[in-house]
Amino acid sequence: MLEAIGAGLAQALTPMSLLMLLIGVVIGFFVGILPGLGGAVTLALLIPVTYGMDPVPAFSLLLGMYVVCAIAGDFTSILFGIPGEPTSAAMVLDGYPMNKKGQAGRALGASLSSSAVGAIFGALVLMALIPVMRPLMLGISAPELFAAGLLGLTFIAALSAGSIHKGVIMAAVGVLIALVGIDPNLGIPRYTFDNLHLWEGIGIVPVVVGLLGGAEVLQTMLEKGSGPKQTAPPHLGGIMVGVKDSFRNWWLMLRTSAIGAGLGILPGLGGSVSQFVAYGHAKQTSKHPEEFGNGSIEGVIAAGSTTAAKDGGALVPTIAFGIPGSASMAVLLGAFLILGLNPGPEMLTEQLDVTLSLVWIIVLSTLVAVVLGALLIRPLAKLTSVSGKLLVPFLIAMLTIGAFSYKNAVEDIWVMLAFLAIGVVAARFKWPRIPLLLGLVLGELLERYFMVSYALFEWDWLSRPGVVLVEVAIGAMILLTAIRVARKKRAARKVGQLTGGLV
Repeated sequence: MLEAIGAGLAQALTPMSLLMLLIGVVIGFFVGILPGLGGAVTLALLIPVTYGMDPVPAFSLLLGMYVVCAIAGDFTSILFGIPGEPTSAAMVLDGYPMNKKGQAGRALGASLSSSAVGAIFGALVLMALIPVMRPLMLGISAPELFAAGLLGLTFIAALSAGSIHKGVIMAAVGVLIALVGIDPNLGIPRYTFDNLHLWEGIGIVPVVVGLLGGAEVLQTMLEKGSGPKQTAPPHLGGIMVGVKDSFRNWWLMLRTSAIGAGLGILPGLGGSVSQFVAYGHAKQTSKHPEEFGNGSIEGVIAAGSTTAAKDGGALVPTIAFGIPGSASMAVLLGAFLILGLNPGPEMLTEQLDVTLSLVWIIVLSTLVAVVLGALLIRPLAKLTSVSGKLLVPFLIAMLTIGAFSYKNAVEDIWVMLAFLAIGVVAARFKWPRIPLLLGLVLGELLERYFMVSYALFEWDWLSRPGVVLVEVAIGAMILLTAIRVARKKRAARKVGQLTGGLV
């Protein structure tokens, strides 16, 4: 194993591999900043470039680009409130409010440093699981994945901004939206209104771009009349303050990195779910949960570390069984086969050095991305000082491109506009938007894994060991949430009595 680790590092450090890695990082950084283009699309576009290359330089280009996309996507989330990637949606919740307070540098510093730790943590998880990943993955099937999805839904309370019933309603709306499209069991259209575009369902990208990014831009325009503008000048000297904040919250950073890597391992869940689960966990365990959604540095750290850590986890099922952990991993699986690598036992034995070189590529890409990001923070952050009249057309173009490029369909622009309106109304009346996204992401997965579980095991799957463990975790979380709510009510009642007594 140690020899393979050294051989993998040596292959990742060859001049050709480093050159491809640098090219991939630069491409990934600018792709990540553009909403909607996404890592999966760019991976598919880059695969033809790798024809004839050796595997390690080829994956230096592909993984270098892919790993950095998630990190760079946080930049537009913080600066403009528009997620560069769907996996950057949670960063908008606290990153953008920090920017409006003039703390763009601090938020970007925390995002970069927590993303670096998360990516390296995910790579180390991949390395640690190599000897045991096959028996580990064999113990996970549809019932365990359904239970994991249910666990994700239990974070609705934490994501509901103090109004659990509103959060539950929004999550239910998200689940209903997830049912739009072809029924996977019966093969008949549901809620499509004879629109062929809706047969494939409503995509996460136009929803995220409209519900979060577009709603923030339009709401700010309505409030201020001149477009997005900060309430304080950007303080770029806070970059190192943000880095220090990350390491001051090292335990939170490690916990949320573990959530990202752990959920990344589960095929079909990945970054869209893990970011909200980790964000909800951070809010539940914070000493200042009231700051979340208003510019909490803990929220930025949780979102950054989780999103970056998921990549190492998602590679586990891809390498061990050829089961892609996400859409991007499905594209990467094609690259494995094109380059002559066969996911499975071969990559864990005969080609172990190549597998371990992927770990080193993730680590090196992250380090290079941090340096590049640190160099670009100042010029990018200064964009927030540009007059709203000049910035609004640019932001509208970004929103439109982000929605259209998802499927190259005009209909997705209409979807984005519809959810933009929903986002503005929800924000005005203080209805939480994140539970809707969580319901949308989890709805399809829960339906699919429940039907498979019932078809294979009927109701016996409820007693499987892995499912029982998750059931216990769900029960514990519901109990803790109930206790926390009861304590808050009791404290509020005491304050009311004291105030009444004084009056």
